[in-house]
Amino acid sequence: MAARLVFDSNFGRRQRKERVYRHFHHNFEEGEFSSRYRFSRETVAEITYMLEPYLCRPTLRSYAMTAHEQVLMALRYYATGDKMTTIGDTMGFHVSSVSRSVRDVSAALCDIAPQYIKWPTDPAEKMTIKQGFYSIASFPGVIGAVDGTHIRIQSPREYEHTYVNRKGFHSINVQGICDHTGKFLNVSAKWPGSNHDSFIFRSSDIGIHLEGNHRGIDVDGVLLGDSGYACSRYLLTPYLRPSTRAQIKYNDAHAKTRGVVERCFGWWKRRFIVLHEENKCEPGRVAKIAVACAVLHNIALQRHEPMEDDINGPGDNGGNDGAVQGPINDNVRRFITEHYFN
Repeated sequence: MAARLVFDSNFGRRQRKERVYRHFHHNFEEGEFSSRYRFSRETVAEITYMLEPYLCRPTLRSYAMTAHEQVLMALRYYATGDKMTTIGDTMGFHVSSVSRSVRDVSAALCDIAPQYIKWPTDPAEKMTIKQGFYSIASFPGVIGAVDGTHIRIQSPREYEHTYVNRKGFHSINVQGICDHTGKFLNVSAKWPGSNHDSFIFRSSDIGIHLEGNHRGIDVDGVLLGDSGYACSRYLLTPYLRPSTRAQIKYNDAHAKTRGVVERCFGWWKRRFIVLHEENKCEPGRVAKIAVACAVLHNIALQRHEPMEDDINGPGDNGGNDGAVQGPINDNVRRFITEHYFN
C-alpha cells in the first residue's frame, strides 16, 4: 500500500519573524539626562513640540517612531558623536531608524533655523549688541564677530580634493557670526575645507548684503574678523604690523572683543561632540547637522542650559587661514584707531 503523504500547508514557506520593538526607559536623574542629551527634559519636550509637525507623518505601518524618540536619538548622536549602531543598540532601535531620525531631525531644525539664527535689524537690538561688545574692551560699533571653523569629515566620493584644507585633512569650512553673548547671528555651512575664510565671507548672503547695503558704523555697525579677512568699511581686521601705540591698543581691544566667536565655536563643539570628531556622513548631510547644532546652540543659550565643561576655557580657531594679501579699505579702521585708541 502506498505510503500516505501528509503535506504541511506551511512547508517550504519562509516563516515570518515577529517584529519586536525594544524600549529602553532609563530612569536618569536630571543631571544624567542633561549629560547624555545636552538639554533638560523640559527643553527636550519643548524641542519635540516645535519639531513634531515635521517629524510625524501619516503611515500605514503598525508602528511608527514618535517625534520624542526621534529627537532623543538625534540629540544623543549630536551630543556624543557615537556610531549610529551604538546609539541604536543603546536606545533599542535599528541603525536605520537612528539614521533616519538624525536625517529628519536635522532637516527639521534647518527648516526652523530662520526663527533662531537671525541677523539683527531692529535698532534697539543692534544697540544692545553694540553695548555688549563695547563692555568687553571698549571697541565701538561692533555688531558681530566672524570666523570660520573646520568640521572634519571622511574622504568624500566626489570632488575629494576640494575638501582637503590647509592642515591636510578633509573638512567643511563653517562660517559663523555671533553676538556678544555667543549667540549665532548667521551661519554658512556649505563650503569645502579648501575654501578660504575671506572667499566664503564674500560669497555668503551676509557678505553680499553688507557690500551692497551697509549704511555706516552708526547705523549698521561693523564686524570684527581676524587677519584671514580683508579689511573693509564693514569688516575690521587687526593691523598686521602695528607701528604706533594707538594701533597696538586697537589690536589689543580687537583681539579681546573678537575672541567671543572663538569661544562660541568652542562651546558649540564641546556641547555637540559630533562636530569635533570625524563625521562619516556625506558632506551635504554634515552641513545640515552643523546648522542643526547651531540652532540647538542658540536654543540652549535662550533657555540657559548649563555647560558641563568650563565655558571660559580656550576657544576654537580652526578656521584661521592666515593673512590676506591685497588691497584693503581701512578708512573706518583708521578713524576708530585715531578717535578711540589714541
